[in-house]
Amino acid sequence: MSEEKYLAIYLNDHLAGSVAGIELAKRAAGNHEGTPVGEFLEQLVIDIDEDRAALEAIMDELGVRKDLLKDAAAWMAEKVGRLKLNGKIIGYSPLSHLVELEGLALGVEGKLSLWRALQEVEDDYPALANADLERLAGRAKAQREGLERFRREAAAACLSAGTP
Repeated sequence: MSEEKYLAIYLNDHLAGSVAGIELAKRAAGNHEGTPVGEFLEQLVIDIDEDRAALEAIMDELGVRKDLLKDAAAWMAEKVGRLKLNGKIIGYSPLSHLVELEGLALGVEGKLSLWRALQEVEDDYPALANADLERLAGRAKAQREGLERFRREAAAACLSAGTP
């Protein structure tokens, strides 16, 4: 298998991850509308969508076809992920919030790894010259830092000994 084939698979995996990430961020933002974390998550939805568009542009420049089946599977996996146990028979719990933030943090960490990996091979693919990978990596770092702040707050609120 050629390096280009591996690159295509890698990029499509990250594109599918962005589909799931946007859905999760939208759901989490809706659950916290009108709060500081909700405002942060609303911006995160916009950022993830812009990052997805940047990835799609990179894929187009490289001639990588989108794997629509992977995108559909990622969308469905996010929906199925909503069925996890959260300590309540029905509804949203503090654990739901913590798990959402941790899932988003993992996704952003993966996205940061993507931008860094592409920086490593930038010289091998002239089409990457138009991608502002440094800016994209910087935005992912900022997203990760914001998520970490809210994740720590959610962990303390959910897991402290006094939590009902």
